[in-house]
Amino acid sequence: MSLRPASEPVIRVTAMPADANANGDIFGGWLMSLMDMGAGLVAAQRARGRVATVAMDGMQFLRPVEIGDEVSVYGRLTKTGRTSMTIAIEAWRRDRFEDEAVKVTAAVFTFVAIDDTGRPRALGEEN
Repeated sequence: MSLRPASEPVIRVTAMPADANANGDIFGGWLMSLMDMGAGLVAAQRARGRVATVAMDGMQFLRPVEIGDEVSVYGRLTKTGRTSMTIAIEAWRRDRFEDEAVKVTAAVFTFVAIDDTGRPRALGEEN
């Protein structure tokens, strides 16, 4: 049995048929999008405002996700700079009829705090 992160997920959804290819496998891009949204929530909370994704590193698909699976995205802030933040993200799947969850991928996202014109701003500054 895999051990899920100790924190609550930032996003939890059910994989649906519209999220799958013709073979019934969930699109990797759909999963990446969920992870980007989850990391964005963590970054926006820390920045207290608007943020933009500037990089994603180290993603490797470990297991497939199937239609009907519950997908949970966990994120934690690992580093901050003057305008940027690094967030570690993991995605886990759980068959909706089972208890065990399995990690399916992980990545590191970098975000920059931006102002209303889209220019970088210091993390302590208001929008």
